[in-house]
Amino acid sequence: MEAPIRIGIRREDKNRWERRAPLIPEHVRELVEEHGIEVYLQPSKIRAFPDEEYARAGAKLQEDLSSCPVIFGIKEFPLEFFEPGKTYVFFSHTIKGQPHNMPMLQRILELGCTLIDYERIVDDQGRRLIGFGRWAGLAGMIDALWALGRRLEWEGIKSPFSGLQQTLHYKSLEEAKEAVARIGRRIEEEGLPEVLTPLIIGLAGYGNVSRGAQEILELLPVRKVSPEELPAVADLLRDRKIVYKVVFKEEHMVEPRSPDHQFQLQDYYDHPERYRPKLEGYLPYLTVFMNCIYWESRYPRFVTKAYLRRLYGGEGARPRLRVIGDISCDIEGAVECTLRATDPGSPVFVYDPFRDEAIDGVEGPGPVVLAVDNLPCELPRESSAEFSRILKGFVPPIANWSALSSDRSGPFERCELPPEIKRAVIAYRGELTPDYRYLEEFL
Repeated sequence: MEAPIRIGIRREDKNRWERRAPLIPEHVRELVEEHGIEVYLQPSKIRAFPDEEYARAGAKLQEDLSSCPVIFGIKEFPLEFFEPGKTYVFFSHTIKGQPHNMPMLQRILELGCTLIDYERIVDDQGRRLIGFGRWAGLAGMIDALWALGRRLEWEGIKSPFSGLQQTLHYKSLEEAKEAVARIGRRIEEEGLPEVLTPLIIGLAGYGNVSRGAQEILELLPVRKVSPEELPAVADLLRDRKIVYKVVFKEEHMVEPRSPDHQFQLQDYYDHPERYRPKLEGYLPYLTVFMNCIYWESRYPRFVTKAYLRRLYGGEGARPRLRVIGDISCDIEGAVECTLRATDPGSPVFVYDPFRDEAIDGVEGPGPVVLAVDNLPCELPRESSAEFSRILKGFVPPIANWSALSSDRSGPFERCELPPEIKRAVIAYRGELTPDYRYLEEFL
């Protein structure tokens, strides 16, 4: 008699705001009824979808997932959770050699486990097929506008943003969008405070995260300008009923070190050491800067601590820059003043460039930094539903592969997972796969 095909779903426990699920009840039902997969689910009191919904969909609720050869989650798993020889599918946040997750990766290798990372499920062109990027952008932009309102209040400036709440306080994305749209209508009718104009919001990057942030911005009376137009916009235009948006691409953020070379996108990605940052030349014109672009330590930083000391250090300096929304949230990375990640309960700090310190809240010298590293959790039901809609298609091949010991007995090269999933296998039966052996130097 063949063993049943089983998967487990771990409950999320990163913090009390992490209420997402990798698979929602509707899609669990499909897996159970259409694919014959047994789904075991750890109970949760905070998950956005109640346990009862999963039970009605055919899931089996129990704490112990030891009978499941493959377990799905979202955020990192604790070291004590891993069991020998199992397959784990989640966002491991290890592909950059992140120091805080190297003990977890080491544990996975020691126990002979297989690790599949959603972040690396990509097509033949390297484009990601599953993720929460748009949702991070949506929540991040709403929260950045909320932070701007809070900061302006502290400065004694009344603005239309004062009444906006954090994303997590709205019942749905629709309700949050309507709140932003009301602000847009107020700007059109009453205008912005003179001291705040022109209000320019800049975004680094043009992928899913940036598009999500722009989706929120477009609810305001927005006019898009190019980076080259910023000096004229800042010095000549005083339209109080417009919010200006500028999107920075790579050629606006870095430039060749040699004056004899021209910027070439592929050359930058292949040889970032040949380039130096230039984004800081645009920062004085911005009121809000949103960092929405992927970054690794081999690339130049876009916002440095040294630059912020200069920007805020002049006599009587009152820079336009009030808020940095670091959605990418690499600690002391592309935005060097992101000293630490925050959470939805205390989402912002002020970076004091003179003491190199992060001060919780919105008061003090320096920019307000939004650095929540799990922003999509502020829209848990909707973001989970979209993620689950895509993930459900990958579950049957992973579940079937994990249930067949014969498929797991050979080397990784003969592993019969679909190519888009195989590309996401960071560790295979306790060994780093060829594309990820570079991680050995970080372990």
